[in-house]
Amino acid sequence: MEYLAAIQLAEMISTVVYTILGVALMGVIWKVIDWMTPFPIMKEIEQDQNMALAVLIGLVFVSISIIIAAVIVS
Repeated sequence: MEYLAAIQLAEMISTVVYTILGVALMGVIWKVIDWMTPFPIMKEIEQDQNMALAVLIGLVFVSISIIIAAVIVS
């Protein structure tokens, strides 16, 4: 029984670590995207109501999240 508890604890710890790693990578990716664009992304989305840019950035994050999850699981 202690063996199963140890495994569950190890799985919970690894889940937390990988979650933090994934969020940190997404933050780094956001900074890189923001640095590479010649215009302020947040101004375009919030003030100018650029829905196409908002959808594009959202899809970029979803695709990068899938890639990060696949790398972490493998």
